[in-house]
Amino acid sequence: MEAGERGVEEAVGGRGPGHLHPHRHLQPQRHHAGLRRPPRRPRARLRLLRLHRPRRLQLRPHGMASALETLCGQAYGAKKYHMMGVYMQRSWIVLFVCAVLLTPMYFFAEDVLLLTGQPPELSAMAGKVSVWFIPLHFSLAFLFPLQRFLQCQMKNFVNTIAAAAALCIHLFVSWLFVSKLRFGLVGVALTLGFSWWAITVTLFAYVTCGGCPETWHGFTVEAFAGLGEFVGLSAASGVMLCLENWYYRILILLTGNLKNAAIAVDALSICMNINGWEMMIPLAFFAGTGVRVANELGAGNGKGAKFAAIVSSTTSMVIGLFFWVLIMGLHDKIALIFTTSAAVLDAVDKLSLLLAFTILLNSIQPVLSGVAVGSGWQSTVAYVNIGCYYIIGVPMGVLLGWLFNLGVLGIWAGMIGGTAVQMLILAAITIRCDWEKEAMIASTRMDRLSQVR
Repeated sequence: MEAGERGVEEAVGGRGPGHLHPHRHLQPQRHHAGLRRPPRRPRARLRLLRLHRPRRLQLRPHGMASALETLCGQAYGAKKYHMMGVYMQRSWIVLFVCAVLLTPMYFFAEDVLLLTGQPPELSAMAGKVSVWFIPLHFSLAFLFPLQRFLQCQMKNFVNTIAAAAALCIHLFVSWLFVSKLRFGLVGVALTLGFSWWAITVTLFAYVTCGGCPETWHGFTVEAFAGLGEFVGLSAASGVMLCLENWYYRILILLTGNLKNAAIAVDALSICMNINGWEMMIPLAFFAGTGVRVANELGAGNGKGAKFAAIVSSTTSMVIGLFFWVLIMGLHDKIALIFTTSAAVLDAVDKLSLLLAFTILLNSIQPVLSGVAVGSGWQSTVAYVNIGCYYIIGVPMGVLLGWLFNLGVLGIWAGMIGGTAVQMLILAAITIRCDWEKEAMIASTRMDRLSQVR
């Protein structure tokens, strides 16, 4: 591996064999090796580069695939099993076209990074590596619909087994490309692409070779009909989830531009990692809630959908309260698993209150988003996200962080305010919802889309 590439890889956090999930939060590094003694602020930006990596484009197909969760979930509840395979094929078409349209960003990654103020050497290396992420980029256009398709049939065990098998392959391929052949960052990109294509091929083989006899009846030209409405729902889903995912990335990027940003970035990285770990629980509720609500609405059972939303929200909130108490009680010790630096430990201690409330809010908000996905409210939630996150949260964070000189505390507090407003609005929409009317809307949608030829 070349010296410059090694420095960049260390600075942004090398990809070990265990890094298989493409949407994990920023991971803190216990070592802080970088380019040779760069200034503090650029050095902090080095640790934040992974927020600009090409995989952020993958959030778009990830979000657009949630439209399939709405349609397949409601079709399964309505017992229109044959339409689930048609919907998945429509999703493949839409996401493949989307992937093609986004591909030029991988070729111009260096120019984009330079425009955002990243160091030239780092931008050049990222531009060199980004094109090798294209295979991964296209794999997700097919993988996400397959996962949603199986999830809506309560076949999550298939996704789990495929991921476990791919992880074993990933360990070997990662060792081969990164450690043995020393391909460096290019090897990391190739490894990730290989691993995700392995999952995709495994799930595709399961679906098409008899694993889903009721819902997969083979390829059909029917998939090319009715794409207009499907694209509309997919686009709304993509915007909704992109706005949510990018929100706290902005927090970290803003922190990287503060004075004495190195310690602030280290502390915030630790907090975001802890938050990311805990977020796996409400994200599981997000997926489960979306499927259950969609199933019940598709079956015409509005009361069942309401009950599923209440149970999921309450359970996730109780779990969030547990972690809130845990963080508050261990506020001065939670960072010890990451670092022994007294300065960083003290900084994390000061941020622990905000971390606790972020975890509490994020225990409810994803579940409400799951209700929205199951009900087909993606466009409404997208508008709510724009207003709460980018009209309230970000400006408030900038105001508190810079004008009132509160630094990262102010930025984060302001953005928590945006999340709180969003949660209250989604809660109000859910509480005031006429579930019987939503069941009728779902039934009408299923009839309309299933009749398209």
